[in-house]
Amino acid sequence: MSPSLMQILIVVVLVLIFFGRGRISNFMGDLASGIKSFRKGLEDETSDNEIENNDHENKD
Repeated sequence: MSPSLMQILIVVVLVLIFFGRGRISNFMGDLASGIKSFRKGLEDETSDNEIENNDHENKD
C-alpha cells in the first residue's frame, strides 16, 4: 500500500502552495547550516577528548 505517483505530486503541489518556494529554500538553508554546526561540534568534542587522553598519558 505505497503512495502512487499522483498522490505524491498532489502533496508536493500543496506544500509549494502553502509554504512557497522562498520558505522551503530558507528552511533547507537553515537545515544545512544546522548539520554543519552539528558536525563541527562533534569534531571539536573528539579533538578535546584526544587532548585529554594525551594529557593523562603524559602524566603517567
